[in-house]
Amino acid sequence: MRSFSSVWFWIVLALYWSAASQFVLGASFDLIMRARKDAGQNLDDLQMLVGIHVRRKLSLMRRAGHWIVGFSAALLTLIVMLAFVYWLEIAQAVFFLIFPMMLVRLLELRLSFRIEREALHGPKLCRAMLRYRFWVQLLGVISIFVTAIWGMLHVLSRSALSF
Repeated sequence: MRSFSSVWFWIVLALYWSAASQFVLGASFDLIMRARKDAGQNLDDLQMLVGIHVRRKLSLMRRAGHWIVGFSAALLTLIVMLAFVYWLEIAQAVFFLIFPMMLVRLLELRLSFRIEREALHGPKLCRAMLRYRFWVQLLGVISIFVTAIWGMLHVLSRSALSF
């Protein structure tokens, strides 16, 4: 149950953010860069793949968005209560994984609505996806930094109590 002093937690955190920044609406960073340079088949593939993911995501949100938001809020409230009222270390670790990823999902939903509303395609679509990836990476760096500081303070306070 000691999350912050476990190497596995830090490996999961690194892989979590690596995967989050590697794929934008189902399209890999490599595909976005190839579509940006070469406007041929790669751009068609990118637009097709992103279109599928945008329609799927927006369809789900239009059908059950209120349930998803309600369940997510209830889950986050439970985790926050366990983490910062009852001071459970595992709940704190889960909070530092879940909360930033909820922000990433909100950014992704916002991008999906923008792609649908403005009918983004071609270079504008690539630019919007690269901008989204930048914000995800920035959020990831901030999240990892805050998690590392919190984890370090937690481990140090636990070791100070044992002396």
